[in-house]
Amino acid sequence: MIDQIFIPNPLQPGRIDRPQQQKPVSGQTSNSPFAQVLDKKLPSQGITFSQHAQDRLRARNITFSAADLANLEGAVNSVAQKGGKESLVMMGDSALVVSVKNRTVVTAMDKMQMRGNVFTNIDSAVII
Repeated sequence: MIDQIFIPNPLQPGRIDRPQQQKPVSGQTSNSPFAQVLDKKLPSQGITFSQHAQDRLRARNITFSAADLANLEGAVNSVAQKGGKESLVMMGDSALVVSVKNRTVVTAMDKMQMRGNVFTNIDSAVII
């Protein structure tokens, strides 16, 4: 039977030792493998679609071409420059509600769902 438990660095009440982390200087990037994978997965200025928006796009059979996505990104950039936070973006027969700050499409609807719908919690609208 063991009478003692050896703890090499016992904790002191009220004192927590944490290693100091170096924060990268602005504009400096990390070369760690995790950072490289993250950079590939999350483009810095791209538009993302929430899970809810992806579900709506599939259910409503809405698709976008690469040109449409480039136009959407341009619209979001324009709204961001004007100070918008939540925007309604009208693209052809589709309407998208976009969180400009997060650069994320929150929901999407086609012409049939737009009819009679009230859009709330938006501060801007773009028609492209």
